[in-house]
Amino acid sequence: LDHIPSIGYSSWPLSYITSFKYVSNAVQILQEGYAKYKGAPFKVPTLNRWIVVIGRQHLEDIKKSTDDELSLIEVANNSAKVDYLIGPEINSNPYHISIARIHLTRNLGLYYPDIKDEVHAAFEKLLDLKADAWKSVPAVETVREIVCRASNRVFVGLPRCTLIPPVSLVTYFFFQSRQSLRTRILPSLVSKKLPKTATGIARAMKHLDPIVKEHLKCAGERKDDWSDKPNDILQWLIDEKQESSTRQLALRVWTVNFASIHVRLPPHLHKRCTNLSAYPQYVGPLREEVDALIREHGWKKEAIALMRKVDKFLAETQRLEGVLTSSVQRKAMKDLTLSDGTFVPKGTHLCIPTYVFHRDGAVYENPGVFNPFRFSQLSDDEGVSARHQMVGVTQDYFPFGFGKHAWCYALPV
Repeated sequence: LDHIPSIGYSSWPLSYITSFKYVSNAVQILQEGYAKYKGAPFKVPTLNRWIVVIGRQHLEDIKKSTDDELSLIEVANNSAKVDYLIGPEINSNPYHISIARIHLTRNLGLYYPDIKDEVHAAFEKLLDLKADAWKSVPAVETVREIVCRASNRVFVGLPRCTLIPPVSLVTYFFFQSRQSLRTRILPSLVSKKLPKTATGIARAMKHLDPIVKEHLKCAGERKDDWSDKPNDILQWLIDEKQESSTRQLALRVWTVNFASIHVRLPPHLHKRCTNLSAYPQYVGPLREEVDALIREHGWKKEAIALMRKVDKFLAETQRLEGVLTSSVQRKAMKDLTLSDGTFVPKGTHLCIPTYVFHRDGAVYENPGVFNPFRFSQLSDDEGVSARHQMVGVTQDYFPFGFGKHAWCYALPV
């Protein structure tokens, strides 16, 4: 990578000084690189590898690339050590991603009554409010639990979703197991020997194994004569007939659980609550919009789609307070040449400086100021509303990634 300029020290061992700065303040490093190289590629050292930061003009390269050329799955595995935590089959055959994306999107409208019912029941149980009394609750943790319940209403259906353990167990399995592997020393041995990983898997199997067995039993007994066949992710996995053991299917469901609950929700939730508190003048207009649409349409997909003020409020929150400082991460699976002629050797990790792009003064007026209806104004000016939705993706706004992988399990729910 000598042909790509660096930010900070480029020689060993001085590059570790820059890598520690990157760990403590990645935003500063990325802003420096973007200002210095004007969107051209530059590289940054991390504690275990160099990362090449590419510009907005390279987003089309990302979009047009195949997984055999630039892989998101390999980046995720290098970060989360999924091969060691769950098993190599999750990454070698990630068929659950296409199933969730295709079937969930296709059936989304059918789930709204169930999701609304589950959210209402979860609020009643978790908040346990008494008359008009005020009560202090941990916002992020509480909503995580609610999302866990609503997600599993879709993933495994009712009443099986009530058997899923609280979100804290999902957290235990993944985060505690990942802590066991942070040493990066013989991770395959560590994952088998340290108790947190084995315990996490055992606890996951304890809760999900009977649910999977019930689905498999009904599928075997009823076959085509199954009028009340479940329409959930677990059944879609079974119908795909790529895995048949309860352990394999249970870990697939567990993986989707983690993605839907933890990958996107928590940082955004905190900032949404903060912005609502910091700008109470917008609470009234947002509530009026929601109340009017629900009265007219009920809790249906059509009503949610028409909540434009809510959508723009969330879009601006994501722009200003997004999940990551960098995103659209890929690993080069072969030697490549980008559209501007930059040579990328096999094994190179690439990323886009999302935080910097979303605060680019050349794109957004007063980019550091929270303007809850900024995207409403952009839509009116350009006459294209879909481009500036919360879940929309453009070359200026991509909180959920870019290209064919610009999607997450939590997004449609």
